[in-house]
Amino acid sequence: MSVIRHITLPAGFVAAGVKCGIKASGKHDLAILACEKDAAAAVVLTRNQVIGAPVAWCRKTLPRGYGTLRGMVINSGCSNVCTGPRGLKDAATMARLAGAALGAGASKMLVASTGIIGHALPMAKIRAGIAAAATQLGTAHDEEALLAIMTTDTRPKSAVVQTRIGGKLVTVAGIVKGSGMIAPSMATMIGVLTTDAAVAPAALHKALRQAVAGSFNAITVDSDTSTSDTVAVFASGAAGNNTLAAGSADYRKFAAALAEVCGELARAVVADGEGATKLVRIAVSGARSDGEAEIAAKSVANSPLFKCAVHGGDPNWGRIAAALGKSAAKIDPARLVIRIGGVTLFARGTGRKFDLAKVEAHLKGTEIDVACELGLGKGRFTAITCDLSREYIAINADYHT
Repeated sequence: MSVIRHITLPAGFVAAGVKCGIKASGKHDLAILACEKDAAAAVVLTRNQVIGAPVAWCRKTLPRGYGTLRGMVINSGCSNVCTGPRGLKDAATMARLAGAALGAGASKMLVASTGIIGHALPMAKIRAGIAAAATQLGTAHDEEALLAIMTTDTRPKSAVVQTRIGGKLVTVAGIVKGSGMIAPSMATMIGVLTTDAAVAPAALHKALRQAVAGSFNAITVDSDTSTSDTVAVFASGAAGNNTLAAGSADYRKFAAALAEVCGELARAVVADGEGATKLVRIAVSGARSDGEAEIAAKSVANSPLFKCAVHGGDPNWGRIAAALGKSAAKIDPARLVIRIGGVTLFARGTGRKFDLAKVEAHLKGTEIDVACELGLGKGRFTAITCDLSREYIAINADYHT
């Protein structure tokens, strides 16, 4: 059987994923990703006011959002959120144990946990899992590492982009978990990116923030922002290019590659949304500003009525107009145009006759395009969401605490 590589495809990285018994299912539930030497690193974290102990650890470790690190330890099955002083101690212990296995201190490690809120980590299992993962670190266990970060995901999600920078082949790779509780505010559930490009830590952080803005921060499954949202990127420098600083042409090329990986991962999260059967793009243009376009697009993307209509194949432009109108963005119905699948349904204050069969055929597909032209300026933003099905309710009604 061939070895599947993604997160360790960039030179200088190793990974491992193990089953240590956190999940009752017995599936993989702990992973370590590491660089063979100190790497430039950057992180973006949830803005939720209720945060997990691992998020607090990451904020403490990288107070400016960037620095140099050795790696990251991640567990699934328990999020270590709202667990008090014990939770903070447990997150620090995870960092210390994983760091020691790499010959580094706790301050060189990020920590992430995902799963049920309010449960303390089973630290005996965590300790055993870290020890086991440390013995398996290499480039042959990428798939196990990816499986170890998943919870309600139905499929693994990874992406790789390669480009030439400064005459050197540079690889950017990423893995992500996320299916429900997805309305990111700075990040997504758990995402890890690696690159062998040489990038200054501050420049890496800037590129990550820009990439996140148009990818993870543009998606929503259910309008709920997680307590554990974390996206981290590590740059080994092993490609051998000159160190990139923000502003150069090579930096912009790298930033574009990072954004491409983040975009692919973000779309994969929505496509695997809990109970989802359709991926939906809501492109808003003509807003007074990009910020107002984002507000308007996300108002539609988060509307349960709209998402139910998409699931049922109903071209109900009224729900789109209402979702736009309830937002804080300026909306003038007399200038508004709404299209589904390129067909105009509403224009300048009133519904229009349209080819119903054509629109219904588009809505039967797995990728749905909605365009809203506000006619008020040059602002634009595209939000990505999914439909709302009965299966979403079943999954979350049965999710035990």
